[in-house]
Amino acid sequence: MIFKDKEAILFTGDSITDAGRKRPIGEGKAEALGNGYVLQIDTLLNVYYPENIYRVINTGVSGNTSRDLVERWQTDVLDLNPDYVVVCIGANDVWRQFDNPHCFYGHIGPQEYRQNLEKMIELTKDKVKGMILMTPYYIEPNKQDLMRKRMDEYGEIVKELARRHNLLCVDLQEEFDQYLKYRYPAYIQWDRVHSGPIGSMLIARAFLRAVGFDRKFI
Repeated sequence: MIFKDKEAILFTGDSITDAGRKRPIGEGKAEALGNGYVLQIDTLLNVYYPENIYRVINTGVSGNTSRDLVERWQTDVLDLNPDYVVVCIGANDVWRQFDNPHCFYGHIGPQEYRQNLEKMIELTKDKVKGMILMTPYYIEPNKQDLMRKRMDEYGEIVKELARRHNLLCVDLQEEFDQYLKYRYPAYIQWDRVHSGPIGSMLIARAFLRAVGFDRKFI
């Protein structure tokens, strides 16, 4: 696995990451990390790698767009001196276009989304051991659904930037798509955006697979 003893892994993004984490900085035991995928990742690392100590940090903020994340990047990411930075952002960039279409002045289009992610990458990649991008997702198997189509567009931006900058990328949409072959979206979460316990575990599993989790899982 890429993470070594005494390394700091910082997760940031929107409510999917936030999940009720401690303020001002989400770190420490249990509920300090929130009740989402960050807690599940931390738990699995503690259970399967007890010989190592990892500093896991959560600075997700509910409601954030990529624009908001850029504005707080220095204080909530760089100033904390992480070894690895994990970014999951984009759900609100897309969602606001659908649930608040009249507030178009606050919408984050694909071009700005790309620029915001690029700025985060440029500010960070030379200051850390690694940066990992996770695609936004929509828990909807119908690829012709308007919001799903838009989310896929933003996910492709994430994957393209990861390829260009040689960063690890976790395709969360693909992870949910595989699960949705068997379960209806509302089984995970009624709004098809927030992950709930099952979706959070899907995210945690996909992330750990991507970073080389190499312990037998029973």
